[in-house]
Amino acid sequence: MALMDKMKAQAAQLAQKAQEAGKAGQSKIGDVQAKRRADGLLRDLGAAVYAQRSGSATGDTSSEIDRLVAELTKLETESGPLDATDSVEPATGAAKEGETPPEGGFTL
Repeated sequence: MALMDKMKAQAAQLAQKAQEAGKAGQSKIGDVQAKRRADGLLRDLGAAVYAQRSGSATGDTSSEIDRLVAELTKLETESGPLDATDSVEPATGAAKEGETPPEGGFTL
């Protein structure tokens, strides 16, 4: 019987670890979804501000900016501070510092 008890205890430990891993995975998925939502809202906000500053705004642009800021504020209170600095890579195509260029010896 001692062998069966050990097997049951190990099975219970494995089940507990699986549940913990599942919860951690769900948390990570939630974080990624919140980041994608924030990225989309920030992009829309940037487009609305650009339209306003470039003179192509409509009558709804100001209220749209207010709505987007309110949504971002709500998202920030639910998910923590927004980090917009790393959301989009620069479109220069240049290698980052410390990165080696691709093989072939060519540069853009």
